[in-house]
Amino acid sequence: MDKKATIGIIGLGRFGMSLAIELASSGKSVICIDQDEKKVKEVLNYTDYAYVTEDLTKETLEDMGFKECDTIVVCIGEKIDVSILTTLNAISLGVRKVIAKAGSEEQGRVLERLGAEVIYPDKDSADRLAKKILSNNILDFITLNEGIEIVEITIPKRYIGVRIADSDIRKKYHLNIVAIERDEQIEINISPNLEFKENDAIVVVGKTDDIANFEK
Repeated sequence: MDKKATIGIIGLGRFGMSLAIELASSGKSVICIDQDEKKVKEVLNYTDYAYVTEDLTKETLEDMGFKECDTIVVCIGEKIDVSILTTLNAISLGVRKVIAKAGSEEQGRVLERLGAEVIYPDKDSADRLAKKILSNNILDFITLNEGIEIVEITIPKRYIGVRIADSDIRKKYHLNIVAIERDEQIEINISPNLEFKENDAIVVVGKTDDIANFEK
């Protein structure tokens, strides 16, 4: 398995299952585990790496290949003690990113202190998380209607030092820049003479396919 392309998912409830299917269907290598054999059999229709286990120790996760993942998503929100311990075990594997589902703000604060990125399933859909995992640059997005999105995306390196007026963002990709985030400040009155800097993020509106082409 390619570590850069592998996502580990712990827990195949509604959220975890939807996330696994979305990522696997998009070409990602996905490892899944759950204690429910029926759910594991279902997800095997989408990935070759799915295991039945109740043991979520660091050793078991490592044996099943989770240490080779780029990102691990802990989709256990109901059992707080299991969620916290499993998140800690996942973090101890030394992977690049651990994302943990939280059922409450209190649980989320604990998970954040452990070092995890926290998601709340009542606010963050599996589809939304999958899109962010699949892209290296997209920070957030809003779907206006079918085929049209507003997306916040880290400016690609090829544009650093380039003026907005000289870029091909609108002409080639048909995207309109509506805001720029720089140094944690949002600017909506954008001069065409503004030069992109490293770590800039732009908010654009456009068609989904055009945004995907720009991000690539």
